[in-house]
Amino acid sequence: MKTEQRKSKKKRLKSGFTTGTAAAAAAQGALALILEKKVPATARIRLLTDDYITIKIKSCFLKKSDTAECIVIKNAGDDPDITNKAEIGAIVSIDKEKKDGQIHITGGTGVGKVTKPGLEIPSGKYAINSGPLQMITEASKNMLTKYKIKNNINVSIFVPKGEELAKKTLNARLGIIGGISILGTTGIVRPLSHDAYIATIKASISVADASGSDTVVLTTGRRSEKFAQAFMPDLAEEAFIQIGDFFQMAIKAASEKKLKTAILAVFFAKAIKQAQGIPHTHASKAELTLEKLAEWCLEIIPKQNQGQALAKKVRSSNTARHSFDFIYPEYPEIVACVGKKMILSAKKFSTSDMQIESIIFDYSGKVIFDSRIRVRQK
Repeated sequence: MKTEQRKSKKKRLKSGFTTGTAAAAAAQGALALILEKKVPATARIRLLTDDYITIKIKSCFLKKSDTAECIVIKNAGDDPDITNKAEIGAIVSIDKEKKDGQIHITGGTGVGKVTKPGLEIPSGKYAINSGPLQMITEASKNMLTKYKIKNNINVSIFVPKGEELAKKTLNARLGIIGGISILGTTGIVRPLSHDAYIATIKASISVADASGSDTVVLTTGRRSEKFAQAFMPDLAEEAFIQIGDFFQMAIKAASEKKLKTAILAVFFAKAIKQAQGIPHTHASKAELTLEKLAEWCLEIIPKQNQGQALAKKVRSSNTARHSFDFIYPEYPEIVACVGKKMILSAKKFSTSDMQIESIIFDYSGKVIFDSRIRVRQK
């Protein structure tokens, strides 16, 4: 019995550390080599949670007597992350002339530059957020204090494959060009916490707002976004935001920016979940309630026998996509019901009077419901 219980327990997911923590470790390692004249095996970094983490140094060497380069390997633990196992490096040099104790941090190869307004970092600056800047500064100051060094130091953070990795992110959409961002709000990566995704959604909404767009189109992934862009070609690229499963959070973030309109543009399966007001629509977070869809069928189809037959088919469906085959094109009023309920659910998450609209695609990308047509016909 005990063996069965042990087997049934889920594997504990491993935490990792952010690119910001990796950059701080690399900076500390490079400075340690300059001051101690020996290659460090590890770097001990204080996280923004006040906890400490020890990070292994991959490589470290002197470029000059007062300049060193150090690289660590980013470890995202069990969290799915584009930058997992990426090399994050720092080149640190001590300024022999200036002794104000200043630490100047900049980006190098593979670190993106901000080119659009709306982000935490001003346009024209390297995409190194405030959290990582704080950690890099503290890690460097600790070494300078330990050896009573008052000289200024220069730190350049680089990511050898950063430009290639950035192609797999939304950085270009956000106006971050030439590489990845150095991020981290706590310094630690919690598996499946989705912190990076949430930060990206909020940043995307901020960029859309700063770019002058009063409308955002919230899609759940690349396919729905692609169809939405083709359907609404007059909107700027910045207006289209992939929110994944973060329904509640995205509506709240958009409404807090006081945007005029948010348009939900999704496939039928996600539409059902949003219509039911499920805050986070991932299957592991909320079971797909086909029962509720069946109830709506009974309410909407006027002929009792016909409605009951449809409801039975919906209940017995394997997935929402399977149920769609029974509903469309024969019963467009069911799709319209889902579309209207999406709007009602979203309004409960909104903190402003932002206009909310909904668009539902079939699985080939055809628009089968557009609430804006109803609005225009009033």
